[in-house]
Amino acid sequence: MKTDASSVPFDVALEAVNAGSTSPKHIRRLLLAAGDELAALFEVADVKRRQSVGDAVHLRAIIEFSSHCVRNCSYCGLRVGNKRLARYRLSPEEIVATAQEAERLGYRSVVLQSGEDMGFSMETLCDVVREIRCHTDLAVTVSVGERSYSEYALLRQAGAHRYLLKHETADPQLYARLHVGHRLADRIAALKSLRDLGFQIGSGFMVGLPGQSVDVLVADLRLLHRLDVDMAGIGPFIAHPDTPLGQAASGDAQLTLKCVAVARLLLPYAHLPATTALGTVAVDGWAAALQAGANVIMPNLTPKAYRSSYAIYPGKGRNLEEPQRQRAQVVRMVTALGRTVAQDPGHSLRWMEKSKEVFSDAYRSSGMGVS
Repeated sequence: MKTDASSVPFDVALEAVNAGSTSPKHIRRLLLAAGDELAALFEVADVKRRQSVGDAVHLRAIIEFSSHCVRNCSYCGLRVGNKRLARYRLSPEEIVATAQEAERLGYRSVVLQSGEDMGFSMETLCDVVREIRCHTDLAVTVSVGERSYSEYALLRQAGAHRYLLKHETADPQLYARLHVGHRLADRIAALKSLRDLGFQIGSGFMVGLPGQSVDVLVADLRLLHRLDVDMAGIGPFIAHPDTPLGQAASGDAQLTLKCVAVARLLLPYAHLPATTALGTVAVDGWAAALQAGANVIMPNLTPKAYRSSYAIYPGKGRNLEEPQRQRAQVVRMVTALGRTVAQDPGHSLRWMEKSKEVFSDAYRSSGMGVS
C-alpha cells in the first residue's frame, strides 16, 4: 500500500526517523530526498554512525569458495540455468590457506560465501570453519543460502559467529517472481532460526529491482528493523546479461546511498557495509557510503584464478589486485576520510552482551552444547 509522504516536511521526517520512528510516511519522505535534503540526510546518518559505532571501519575479507548453485534466481549470474558460467569449487585446504593469508594481512574477520552448493557438504564446511577457528583468531561469517535448522546448528557448533542471508526484497510477490518456487516467508523464518541459534545475523536487499517501488524499499528497511539485524548489506541491482533480467536497467547509486543512510538511522548499532555492488556502479561508491552511515568494507580475497568466475553480476570480479596492494588501497581511502581501520573482529555489541543467553532450548537440548 502506498504511503502519503508528500505532505510531510523533510526536516520533520528526518527528526522523526533519527529519533526512532519507523512510520512508512517518514521513511518514504527520506527516500524522496533531493538537493540540499540529500546532504542533510547523509550528514545526520554520518553523525549517528559516529555516535553509535565510532569512526573505525571494519575490513572483512570475502572468500567466495564456490560458484555452484542449485537455485535459479532471475537476477543472479550464478543461477543454475546459466550454462555459460565457468564453475569452480575451492578445496578445503585452499579456503583455510586463504583465511590464514587474510589474517597475515591484518584482517580480523573473514566471510565464507558461495552459491547454494549442495556438492560442498555441510560436514566439510564445518571442518573448514573449525580449522580456521583453530589456526587463526578470525571471526567467521558464513553465507551459503537457505539450509536446514540442524545444518545451521552444526555451523554454530563448529564456531561460526555470523551468518549472512539477504532477504533481497520484502515484497512477497516480487520475491516469488525472482525466486521461482521459493517464498519470502521461508527466508525470514531462516533468519529467525539463525538468531535463535546464537548467530549474529546479516540480511539486506537490492535497490532498483524491476518491479520495485519506493514503498517496497520502505518495507525492506522496516523489515531490517523488525528483524533487528546485526548487519545489513544494501546494494544496487546490476543486470547480468545471462539472466532473464539481463536487459533491465541497473539500480541507482544515489537511491542506494539514501537507503544506507536511512538504515543507519533505523539500526544505529548495526554494521553497514559499503557494498561491492555500490563500488561497481560508482567509482567513489565505497567512500560515499562511508560518509552516509556505512562502517564496513569487504575486500575480495578469493584467489585471482577464480575471482572472475563468481559472476553474480558483470564487473564484480574485475579487481584483480594482489591482496596486499588491495588492502593498502582501502586503508588509504579510509584514512583520507579521516577514519581509522578497526583492530577488533567487529562483533555486534548486542551479541557480545547476550551471546550466552540467546541459544534456544532446542539447541541446548540437542546435546551440541554452546561454542
